[in-house]
Amino acid sequence: MSNFALSVLVTLVVTVEPLGTALLFLGLTPGMGMDERRAIALRAVAIATAVLLVFALGGAQLLELLQISTAAFQIAGGLLLLLASIDLIFAHRTGLSSITTDETREAAATHDIAVFPLAIPLIAGPGAMTAVILLMQRASGTAEMSLVLGLLLVVMIATALTLLLAPRLVQLLGITGVNVVARVSGILLAALAMQFVLDGLRASGIFTHVP
Repeated sequence: MSNFALSVLVTLVVTVEPLGTALLFLGLTPGMGMDERRAIALRAVAIATAVLLVFALGGAQLLELLQISTAAFQIAGGLLLLLASIDLIFAHRTGLSSITTDETREAAATHDIAVFPLAIPLIAGPGAMTAVILLMQRASGTAEMSLVLGLLLVVMIATALTLLLAPRLVQLLGITGVNVVARVSGILLAALAMQFVLDGLRASGIFTHVP
């Protein structure tokens, strides 16, 4: 159980990436007061949490409705997380968050950024959505499923705290420090992504020798 919990926690932290999101949050809220930033941060995290919980609890039913096998989703999801890990390793924020330059300009011109782009896709991005579905599928029994949901809430609370403390954290770590954390996280995520791919290949029955 402890190994599974550690795997879940690392996967959620590196896909949500609170530090990277905090850096982008500062860039999207120039000139705003502390109260306004706090309101936006808390609302964005609440919305992102609701979205991820929906994917965690309803992801399996969605795959069944679309007639997508667990093995196929594990392989596809693993590859998606692998791409996200490459962006983390090379500190390419745009690829990780799946937000384009045009979307960034639109967000800057919008007064309320809590829903877009902060909640979606910066916090609850494609990588995080994929991760929660994969983690729930890997969970065996109610206890492990509850563990995934509990750790998801822990990570989202940590994300909220990171956004609220963003100016101090960035001042403490600097851009270089944030990028170092991102690169280390990217390496861990790459390994976890490959494990998802291997699990999918084994579940498909095509490569029975896959460990």
